[in-house]
Amino acid sequence: MVRRAVDARRFRTAAAHYAVGRPAYPPAFIAEVARVSGLTRSDRLLDLGTGPGVLALAFAPYVGFVLAVDPEPEMLRIAREAVAAAGTPIEVREGSSETLGSEWGRFRAVTMGRSFHWMDRAETLRRLDALVAPDGALLLFNDELAGVPSNAAVRAWGQVVERYSADDRVRMERKSPEWQHHEEVLRASPFSRIDSLVTLHTSSVTPEVLVHRALSMSATSAARLGPRTEAMLADIDAALAPFGRELSETIEWTAIIARRPETFSA
Repeated sequence: MVRRAVDARRFRTAAAHYAVGRPAYPPAFIAEVARVSGLTRSDRLLDLGTGPGVLALAFAPYVGFVLAVDPEPEMLRIAREAVAAAGTPIEVREGSSETLGSEWGRFRAVTMGRSFHWMDRAETLRRLDALVAPDGALLLFNDELAGVPSNAAVRAWGQVVERYSADDRVRMERKSPEWQHHEEVLRASPFSRIDSLVTLHTSSVTPEVLVHRALSMSATSAARLGPRTEAMLADIDAALAPFGRELSETIEWTAIIARRPETFSA
């Protein structure tokens, strides 16, 4: 499926809401992915499509160097602030899958959190083949709402977000029967040996956080919705009103670990 050009500034208004609104990566899950990937303090890691730097910061304790890259200036500003506040030696740089090159160096691992679907995936994997160490891995993360009764409030929120994002062209492409899942694209690439780790994580969430989450998504960002933004926020308030202030959500977290077929698990 051929992707049409995407607005390069889709996340300019979403950036301020991203770190607050998106579900936080469970620390124990990150630790397990790092262990299975065989990461050490002598390794270099690339976080491609870093956004506000959340995944880069999560993996920094497990490697010796992190390069965090994103094309959106506002995301980079927030990432640099977060890195400075954490006192973590992460290099934050403007760039994207389209500017991947040998001058970036070699990496033992490349992380992508909610970003791979924005890329020309086949071309990105071809370029990464030249940058990832022979025993290295690609680590792709995804989160989905688990089908449990305690997620009723977040499902009600999701129904509102679904209505307001239904006419987004990029979202429609990803929902199309022609859209290839990441695993299909990876199996046709040099990184064709795929393993997955899955975990369930339950935490509390507030209506305010879910408002930030809606505004952090490109399909329901203020930049895309424009005058419809206030109507969406009013509908979210109405949908969540019956559930009170302290809500629960259980997220199913998945990490796809893709390696070259000649490498072996740690």
